Amino acid sequence: MSTRLTPLVIALLGSSPVLAGELSLELGGFYSQSDTNMEVTNPNTGNNFTLDYESDLQLAENEFLPFIEVNYHFNERHNIYLDWKQLHRDAETQALSKPFQIEINDTIYDIKAGGRLNSTLNIDILRMGYGYDAIQGSDYDVGFSLGLHTMFIKTGFEGVIGVCHASELLNNVCGSQAIPRIVDENVTAPLPDFGVYANYEFIPGWKLTTHAQYFYIKLNDVKGELVDVKLGIDANITDNWRMSVAYNYYKVDVDIAQKSPNKDTQIADYNIYYSFIGPMLSVSYTF
Repeated sequence: MSTRLTPLVIALLGSSPVLAGELSLELGGFYSQSDTNMEVTNPNTGNNFTLDYESDLQLAENEFLPFIEVNYHFNERHNIYLDWKQLHRDAETQALSKPFQIEINDTIYDIKAGGRLNSTLNIDILRMGYGYDAIQGSDYDVGFSLGLHTMFIKTGFEGVIGVCHASELLNNVCGSQAIPRIVDENVTAPLPDFGVYANYEFIPGWKLTTHAQYFYIKLNDVKGELVDVKLGIDANITDNWRMSVAYNYYKVDVDIAQKSPNKDTQIADYNIYYSFIGPMLSVSYTF
């Protein structure tokens, strides 16, 4: 589990005596089919294009990945939740077919075609929020949720990379200075989400569970969209242990416009698109 998550879990666990409710800890994994891309610039034409991490940079498209979730249900109708998903990938491209430029903090990195390139893309997703059971029955409940999604993104390239300041770019060409490696770490602004969820116990000890969350924002130079839909079956193993099998669709698209000091220079927006769709398997323990 990431070190960023540990203090949050400790804080949540520490609050349990005060809230006097039901705390559950869930550990599992999901088989992700990833589609990740970034908007970049072609240095030869000056036009923008979409660089695909899976097809252009050879990052794995399908992987089994871990996640952890903490849920606290209290005062009959209220619950708070926190979960963490992790997608870390590295790949080596022997001969890059498409040259591209990216701008990070007013510095332009020029990556040539034909050379060997090692690529890294690490994405950690933190989801936290509050839910309220608006409708309750003897074997079902329906509720509404309000939460936040935050993405921790690390992008890295290693190879022969030209570099120059944005103000020094001339005819889409950087100077002769070269560096072996670049690393960019970003944290997206937390994207709020609104959702609904429902649980139905169709036979004793077996539940059908589902949730759907969505948000879209366009403000100044920032645009973001989030979709999270999950459908699963949850079953008792013992009084405290449960097992869950689910199918999840998750998509997040964050676009941040960057403008160079030289307004005549066309540098692409920095865009991270990530989605996965696939099965999830987990076990949970209720304290």
